[in-house]
Amino acid sequence: MEKDKMAKIYDRWKNTVYRTALTYCRNISDAEDITQEVFITRFNTDKIFESDENEKAWLIRVTINRSINLLKSFRYRNRIAFEEIELICEAPEEIGLFNAVNKLSNKYRIVFYLYYVEGYSVSEIALLTSQSETNVQTKLYRARKKLKKLLKGEIEE
Repeated sequence: MEKDKMAKIYDRWKNTVYRTALTYCRNISDAEDITQEVFITRFNTDKIFESDENEKAWLIRVTINRSINLLKSFRYRNRIAFEEIELICEAPEEIGLFNAVNKLSNKYRIVFYLYYVEGYSVSEIALLTSQSETNVQTKLYRARKKLKKLLKGEIEE
């Protein structure tokens, strides 16, 4: 693959891949490592995509798989949670929301992220995460309900 083409692909999708990895891992270093691995995989693949959306979906699926593999690893299970939150949030009020989202379990957090941040529909998320649409809808509902409780508790304190 030509360097110019690689640079365009990287520039177009780096934030999406990074944020997806960060949503799963909750650690900047791990998210950066996964992002790097995903793009190395992409550049070593001669796959031709029908559209930008297909390429984006493929990159997100690879990112999710890499993230799951990391979460299963011994190294990850025995480490301290996310520390550098201020580097992610642009405004101080985002920190409370980020903390609340970060408290969700992975199964809710990734569905929430793909729906609200990346703008995927329920059916697209179902395909990306290999789940039924009903399951995705249920997880979105439960994620919103849990976030509401978390944010309400934070506001009342």
